[in-house]
This record gives sequence, structure tokens and C-alpha cells, in this order.
Amino acid sequence: MQLRSIICAAAFGVAIQPCLADDANLPVTKAAQDALTPTAVLADLAKGNQNFVSGKLSEPNVKARIKAATKGQYPKAYILSCIDSRVPVEQVFDQQLGDIFVGRVAGNIENCDQLGSMEFAAAVSGVKVIMVLGHEACGAVNGACDHVEMGNLTGLLENITPAIKAVKGHDAEGRTSKNEEFVGEVVEQNVRQTVADIRKRSEVLAKLEKEGKIKIVGGVYSLETGAVAVLD
Repeated sequence: MQLRSIICAAAFGVAIQPCLADDANLPVTKAAQDALTPTAVLADLAKGNQNFVSGKLSEPNVKARIKAATKGQYPKAYILSCIDSRVPVEQVFDQQLGDIFVGRVAGNIENCDQLGSMEFAAAVSGVKVIMVLGHEACGAVNGACDHVEMGNLTGLLENITPAIKAVKGHDAEGRTSKNEEFVGEVVEQNVRQTVADIRKRSEVLAKLEKEGKIKIVGGVYSLETGAVAVLD
């Protein structure tokens, strides 16, 4: 996969801010959120993922955060992830209560409900980044590659079909979940497809991105290392 590591903050051309709230033990405030840029938020996510990979997660005062959060929420990002239990999104980016929105659906695909949620997060609640987060060995991608049919899952997996068709270079026998390389390529392509679909299907988000108010990006999580890599 053509990836670049998100844990390298220099990739975003900005120094990592030590704190995006007035107090490290409290959620982001409205004033702090207003001062953020999409690039700064991506750098913060990068630093958080670096903390996760190194096993040095922050330890804020949870009770203080719960109390402060009753006054409102001003998250930094919306992350659309797969439902996989091995990808604990808040921990992966070392984010705490009130810091990010997380949308989860098998195969990290976009639908009307997810798009509406993203539009609320960006246009109303002020997030600066929309990220689609895929992951290695995705069960939904495996199922789609093998043309699994089961109840409502059948329709969900059909959303991954365009990504499967877009991946070339494998013979018929190699286009199943038994081929880890093929699955990895489909995982990446599915993230790319979802990012493209978000821009295409949401005029609200596309406009905000063109205005520089948000960034829409894709990434892939490594089950082996815990690192997130963003797509070129």
C-alpha cells in the first residue's frame, strides 16, 4: 500500500501543539476549537497515535472531564471507523471524553446516516477533520471479497464491491480473502472510495473542505503495530 505514517507529525508541516484545551484534564473549549486548523488537528491525532504505539497514553482526570462536558462539546475531529473491537478509536489516537466524534459501521462505509452525522459534526459542532479509518484484515472486506450473503449484511457488503472491482492485478483465484495482499489492497481502496464518496455525496462537507475549514482524509490501522498510516 502507498502509505505514509501518521505518527510523523512533520508530514503535516506543523509542530504538534502540547495541548488543544485550556487544561489538559478538560475537554476542548469553544475558544480553543475556534483557534484550531485542520492541519493542527491532524498533527494532534498523529501525536496521540504515537503515544498509543509507544504505550504511553495520557491519563486525564476523568471526573473533571465528565463535569466539564456537561457545559457543551467542541470536538476536534470525526472519525469513521469499522466496528472491529481491535480498533479502539479513542485510544488509538489518545483522545479523551469530549475530544472526538466516532462513527462506526462494518467496513467503514458511508451511508446517509453517517453523512448526516458528519455534516452535523462539521457544520454545527465545528470539527476540523473528517477521517475514514480502515484496518488490516477487515472482516467486512473479507466477506465482500468472498461474496458472503447473510440477511442485512448482504446489502452492507455490496458497498465494498466498487473497491474490489477497482483493484487490479490478481487472477480469479487470488481475488478472495485467502489472498492477504489482495485484501490489503481492497482495504486501502475501500478507504479511498469512501473518502471520494463523502465528497461526492455531501455538498456540505465538500464546500467546507474547499473553503479550508475542514480536511477529509483516509487512513489504515495496523493490527500488528497499532500505527495509523494516512493515504497519499
